[in-house]
Amino acid sequence: MPSDEKPVYPNGKYTDCDVLHQDSPVTPPPPTGRFPAVRPRRLRSSPLLRAMVRETELRPSDFILPLFVRPGTGVRNEIGSMPGNFQLSPDTLIDEIGRATEVGVRAFMLFGIPPEKDADGRVALRDDGIVQQSLRAVRKAFGQDVYLVTDECFCEYTTHGHCGILCSVHGVQDLDNDATLPLLAEQCVSHAKAGADMVAPSGMLDGMIGTIRTALDAAGHINVPIMSYAAKYASGFYGPFRDAAESPPQFGDRSSYQMDPANTDEAVREVALDVGEGADIVMVKPALSYLDVIRRVKDTFDCPIAAYNVSGEFAMVKAAARNGWIDERRVTLEILTSIKRAGAGIILTYHARQAAEWLKAG
Repeated sequence: MPSDEKPVYPNGKYTDCDVLHQDSPVTPPPPTGRFPAVRPRRLRSSPLLRAMVRETELRPSDFILPLFVRPGTGVRNEIGSMPGNFQLSPDTLIDEIGRATEVGVRAFMLFGIPPEKDADGRVALRDDGIVQQSLRAVRKAFGQDVYLVTDECFCEYTTHGHCGILCSVHGVQDLDNDATLPLLAEQCVSHAKAGADMVAPSGMLDGMIGTIRTALDAAGHINVPIMSYAAKYASGFYGPFRDAAESPPQFGDRSSYQMDPANTDEAVREVALDVGEGADIVMVKPALSYLDVIRRVKDTFDCPIAAYNVSGEFAMVKAAARNGWIDERRVTLEILTSIKRAGAGIILTYHARQAAEWLKAG
């Protein structure tokens, strides 16, 4: 039948009810692959049926909850730009993790805020560092019932807020990639020794995965996987995080080692390098503005994909919800579903506990 012709029925017309009701005088035409034989709405007619044919299922086990730890006792400082998130001391960290596990969140990413900083970030390497203390405390409280990931970088630990040792290039201060690599490897080994299940280097340094893998294996941590921030963009969505981690750069920005938001071919090259050096999981960061990159990485590489639903993305939803402009529950679950639908099997999100509660409630 030409596409511009309409089907003819005995009564000369039809309605939705005519076709759907068995007692209709209309005899439906044979299937043609077109309306009215094909009605996609049939599969949307019941909530139970919608659930049965749902292609992407969001689960609490998909989430990693990022948490910020600092020295002290009884510390629970709310982060103004990230409502519902806190800087926590090791004891209150245990309470926060406990609440999250009650709704099914079992994986956590720790970011450290040290009591003091130095030019090279070597305070991050101490056995009594804040992340190391927190790892031991959480492991003692929960054993193997939780999965602990540590962010591996130096921006929180350096006085200048950049991700490692600095050098001068044509009179301009910049990150010294190769000089930072041994310190990064030492940081990862220290965290693994203190109880980290996984390390996640975030500095976007060339050669970081191979250096870390060699160091972990040499120290006997052959089963500690590496989740690489393989495609991390120089994004404007990180602002609230820098408040939380107290890590804004004191000069310039990080564009010399984070990626240009305009590029996707570069992301594929970066991921390929990290996979080749031994990355077990690769991450795209941020998530919401880079769904196309997540999908391209997923289609190109046969390895687990993570995506970071970052602080700015979280803060925008919170602000709009507080103003009554959006339904926070609905929008959050829609965003997280879109990230998983794009190809990420692991989602780092500050909404993890709330989202798990909503999913549990049904």
